[in-house]
Amino acid sequence: MVNSSGISFSGLASGLDTQAIVKQLLALERIPIQLLETKKQTAQKKLDKLGDFGAKLKDLQSKADNLATTDGFYAWAVQSSDPSVATINATGGAQSGVHTLEVLELAAVDRWAFDAVIDPSTDLATADGQQLVFEVGTTQYSLTINQSQSSLNEIASAIEDMVGDDVNAEVINAGTAGNPKYRLVLSSGQPGEDNRIANIVTDIPGLGLTYTPPDANGDPTSANNLTVGSNALVLVDDLPVERTTNDLSDVFEGLEINLLSTTEVGQPITFSIDPDKESMRENIDAFISSYNDVLGFINTQSSFTPAEEDGEAGTAGELFGDPILSRVRSTLNRALFYANVEDVANDTQGYSTLSLVGIKQGNDGTLSIDETRFDEKIAENIHLFADLFVDSDGFDNGDAEPNTEEFYTDTTADSGLAATLSREIDRMFGTYDGPIDSDTGDHIVLDALFDLKEDTIRDSMKRFDSQIETMERRLEGFERNLVLRFARLEELMAALNAQGAALSNAFA
Repeated sequence: MVNSSGISFSGLASGLDTQAIVKQLLALERIPIQLLETKKQTAQKKLDKLGDFGAKLKDLQSKADNLATTDGFYAWAVQSSDPSVATINATGGAQSGVHTLEVLELAAVDRWAFDAVIDPSTDLATADGQQLVFEVGTTQYSLTINQSQSSLNEIASAIEDMVGDDVNAEVINAGTAGNPKYRLVLSSGQPGEDNRIANIVTDIPGLGLTYTPPDANGDPTSANNLTVGSNALVLVDDLPVERTTNDLSDVFEGLEINLLSTTEVGQPITFSIDPDKESMRENIDAFISSYNDVLGFINTQSSFTPAEEDGEAGTAGELFGDPILSRVRSTLNRALFYANVEDVANDTQGYSTLSLVGIKQGNDGTLSIDETRFDEKIAENIHLFADLFVDSDGFDNGDAEPNTEEFYTDTTADSGLAATLSREIDRMFGTYDGPIDSDTGDHIVLDALFDLKEDTIRDSMKRFDSQIETMERRLEGFERNLVLRFARLEELMAALNAQGAALSNAFA
């Protein structure tokens, strides 16, 4: 029957299970929606796998970047006879060798302490306009103070505001809690003779200091001169070297040296720099492992397992048949294995290809190391070995036009396999300049391989959602129409049954 609150029917009049009939009809009509939902789920799985694929390639790019530069590829082991004299670290530009270091004098900051006062908060000036004047290097500073703001603490703060990093001003209690002796200490911001604090003059009565410059030997001549700014003096391989700081990192290319203490006269320390082949091997192993992870993913996604005889369906990777798999595989192959014929022909020492240095490619595309060959080649000439991976002279495409192969080609003498691979992977993500738009004169911005594929999948999922939404609305209308039709059928059958019963009663 149909009532004011909605449509309801029981099938009592017709004897039909109308609710079951409607349910079955709706299920049949829902099959296309279910197919679309399955397609959407498949697209989502494909999108997820594409994300995994991209993450593996990004990891490979990171490992390639570690091998693409001199600093990244080389690892050095530094051995020092006395690490307490200096910290010595080697970077990519270092060279193997043994050196001596004799530290005659450390660089020191210039430091002066004014005479002590009992209370650092008591004003020291007797009138406004009294001054403290001093020089740092070639710069003169003049501090004019007010009598009401002339305590030791206030003077120290005013100096800090005036000089910036050139001088540090501190108030220090050189006495005890019961017998305080507060002193204003000025320290040069940088060590070295050129940064000494000189010509200190004060007419502030409570701020006492006797200024006399250090003697020719750099020794203090004033009791107020706590330390004299001095340069570092060292002998490096018996060569005299002088610096204003204790940082000697510009003496040897690729060596960071920071002095810590002096040595006994005539007793230098020795330090050696040798290639840390184990660390370099670890980086190469990490690169190969990441490369094989990418190839393993491609191989798995490209495989198909046929259906079993018992009728079980065959299985395949979510990206099975997608051209992105073969596209990435060929790109990686081109970056690592398409050697320049001329370079190989001119290679008399055997360092122009991966196979020559002991890195082999298997039938499935993955890499492995011939331990004997690898160790021989890295020991024979580590610099030629590194040059196979490292781009030592940077990337230059010769101002090639965007969206051309030349735009991504290094025209310099040295490209480096790792650097080339990193650039090839980088091309697969983000956007790039396409052809010129004739209307605007600007390059059309195009999506790279992975971004284009992801956008395509997301667009298809949006279409599925739109189609599902449209079909759901149509199905709702179909259901309402069915319910209404069966309800009216029940009403008609009930009326006919009532008439039949009335006729039967009349004849009786």
